[in-house]
Amino acid sequence: MSRYPGFKLLIVDDHAHNLFTLRTLIHKHMDVAILEATSGHAAIDLTLEHPDIDLIILDVQMPGMDGFQTASLLKLRKRSRDIPIIFVTAAFKSEEFQQRGYAVGAVDYLLKPIEDNQLLNKISTYFRLIEKERNLNRELERQVAERTAELDRAHQSLANIIRYMGEALLVLTPEGTIKMVNPAACEMLQYPESDLLGMNIGDVFEEEADEQAGAFMGIWLEALIRTGALKQIAARFIAQDGRRVPILFSRTAIKDPGGQITDIICIAKNMTGYTRIDDAPTAPPARPVAQ
Repeated sequence: MSRYPGFKLLIVDDHAHNLFTLRTLIHKHMDVAILEATSGHAAIDLTLEHPDIDLIILDVQMPGMDGFQTASLLKLRKRSRDIPIIFVTAAFKSEEFQQRGYAVGAVDYLLKPIEDNQLLNKISTYFRLIEKERNLNRELERQVAERTAELDRAHQSLANIIRYMGEALLVLTPEGTIKMVNPAACEMLQYPESDLLGMNIGDVFEEEADEQAGAFMGIWLEALIRTGALKQIAARFIAQDGRRVPILFSRTAIKDPGGQITDIICIAKNMTGYTRIDDAPTAPPARPVAQ
């Protein structure tokens, strides 16, 4: 017989010799902690004092508050409602009374005189079920902790990528309000992060043609809704001191399952020092060769 160390059992009977007999039998075969109560009221008080009780063996026929009433009250209380109860009785042997026991929350019903092995097997069965459930819960907690650690590592890795990437990253609301920036964007624009957050992208960005700059959010949204992304364009950031910083700029829309834009991701590469091909000087026309 397994000994089940760490389990706690409450036995309830108004006869002291019955408690002694049960305690002696159980301790002989199981290494469990046993609490004893001689009334329903005492049993309820013990469940409040010991929220870690695993199983209750409850005599039905007790003066004052009987086993049915005791079980009903135990099932009403949050601390004790999930504790399995095994009813034992010598008087209530009809099926009607047994059904009443199950109705008030009993998981089993034993008739006196109880055969020792039958009682021990019942107790052992419920302890094994409880142990299995606890093992499953521990495994689930381990898996959750492991997954949480993986997500934390992934989050930290992504945060490092965003923090150390050379391009400026700005995340906008669909209305064009800046809601997130990385250090490269702050450095490129010469704004502290706290100042950039809440600004409109139009305050720090302009496209090369004035007519485009005046209504670029409308153009963006129409194109982003249609395609989800816009290819890189040549544009300029407006730094805090008014300098125009040439950039290569791209925009991508993040959509919800309904197709509505939730965020706009903007990435800008500083093109200072780069020469555009169409700005390069053209070679003079070749002279005709003398005949």
